[in-house]
Amino acid sequence: MQEIMLENLLSPVVLFFVLGIIAAICKSDLKFPPALSEALSIYLLIAIGIKGGIELSRYSIQDVLAPIAAVLFLGTIIPVLILVLLRLTHLDLDNSIGLAATYGSVSIVTYGAAISFLDKVGTSYEGFMNALVVLMESPAILVSLVLLKLVEKNKQIAPVSQRTLGIVSTSHLFDKEVLRESIFGKSILLLLGSLLIGLFLGERAIPMIKPLFMDLYSSVLILFLLNMGLVAGERIKEVREFGWKLLIFGLVSPVLFGLLGVLAGTIAGLSLGGATLMGVLAGSASYIAAPAALKTSVPKANPSIYLGLALGITFPFNLIVGIPLYFELAKWMQ
Repeated sequence: MQEIMLENLLSPVVLFFVLGIIAAICKSDLKFPPALSEALSIYLLIAIGIKGGIELSRYSIQDVLAPIAAVLFLGTIIPVLILVLLRLTHLDLDNSIGLAATYGSVSIVTYGAAISFLDKVGTSYEGFMNALVVLMESPAILVSLVLLKLVEKNKQIAPVSQRTLGIVSTSHLFDKEVLRESIFGKSILLLLGSLLIGLFLGERAIPMIKPLFMDLYSSVLILFLLNMGLVAGERIKEVREFGWKLLIFGLVSPVLFGLLGVLAGTIAGLSLGGATLMGVLAGSASYIAAPAALKTSVPKANPSIYLGLALGITFPFNLIVGIPLYFELAKWMQ
């Protein structure tokens, strides 16, 4: 276990992330232009989506039915569990929903780092796992935003006891604006759109996309993680202001939900590598798709809380400790 963690820690993607943190802490003038940062995010979304679609085209529906069911279960249940857990800590409702959306969704970059880790240790995984990233992220964001809108629309009419627990009626469950924000947000649109394009074109797309979206993927991921290190380093100070309960949440939740993900993947019949990636999906926290939706949908939620915890605590934890841990858990279960 220690050797695997050390090997992961010394990988280029992790070291460049650490370099970004050091640059931020030392107040270096190293900065990524906003346009470049946005372009790197778009690149990763398209690369993961289209590769997942191409891989998915190689399988029959019978092969992926159980993993899809496991992913939809995780993407639906995790934000609900997080919301209930945080309400028990007396965190206000807006920030509880913000963290439920962030931690219920997935980190595409952590997933990409996990793929690099599996390649490095020589462990194969199911090719359709890239497609499952999209399927898990979508319900997590949708469930969280639906919970938010339900609470917002019922806040004035729900009894005090219900408001305290965050329980609401379902009269606004299918709010059109909620569905629009969840499905047509940039991240989901690019992931789902790229996935469908790859699924439709199949092998025919490889000659055109291989030079950019396959051969250069690892190099672009290094650039993105360097930028993420800068952002995480800038938010470390904010993380210290959250209090010990939220700090513990940022460290314990990835382990608990990562374990749940590995278990779900194992039950669904995934290989060692596939179950590891399922654990990564369940244990990671989004800092691209979910915050983009929260920015307009939950304006009262403090970004320094959900982004600070996701980037300052959970992301480094998963990158250094979590990925090797999920790998060992999957190995133990199988």
